[in-house]
Amino acid sequence: MKSFKSIAMMLCAAVSMNMVIAQEKTVTVGGAPMYPSKNIVENAVNSKDHTTLVAAVKAADLVATLQSAGPFTVFAPTNAAFDLLPKGTVETLLKPENKATLAGILTYHVVPGKLGSKEIVALIKAGGGKAELTTVAGGKLVIYMKGKNVVIKDEKGGEAKVTIKDVNQSNGVIHVTDHISMPKA
Repeated sequence: MKSFKSIAMMLCAAVSMNMVIAQEKTVTVGGAPMYPSKNIVENAVNSKDHTTLVAAVKAADLVATLQSAGPFTVFAPTNAAFDLLPKGTVETLLKPENKATLAGILTYHVVPGKLGSKEIVALIKAGGGKAELTTVAGGKLVIYMKGKNVVIKDEKGGEAKVTIKDVNQSNGVIHVTDHISMPKA
């Protein structure tokens, strides 16, 4: 009878755990579900579209930061966005001697706090069509709407479009972008 109770309890626990996981509202990024119960790094490593970003985060020693409590809003460029950079740029940035430069570029994609798309659109409306965000790196990003898309303008005048919004994480939110945002030199 004891073993029956044990088996019944384990079965109930397994069903409960599956119900919790099934109830999580996931967004698929790079062919993988992104779980709101996982942190930014735990989810990003599973996205096939963000392998370059993950390698860069590791090379810049930012894993621990992006696993911390945050919250953070991350504008996460895809591998295709990195491919738009001049040939050899990524390889050069990943070298140990360029760690500080790489960290500066990556933290320029991170804003303190959790800003979902509704909050971003509200900021844009409150700003009369655009809003300015201060990044963790201390730089500025200008956000505005182009049609139904949120667009991010960097300090060098480059634009990135949010292609997937509201990828919620346990320590913030990710918005996938189609270009790299670059801070002033």
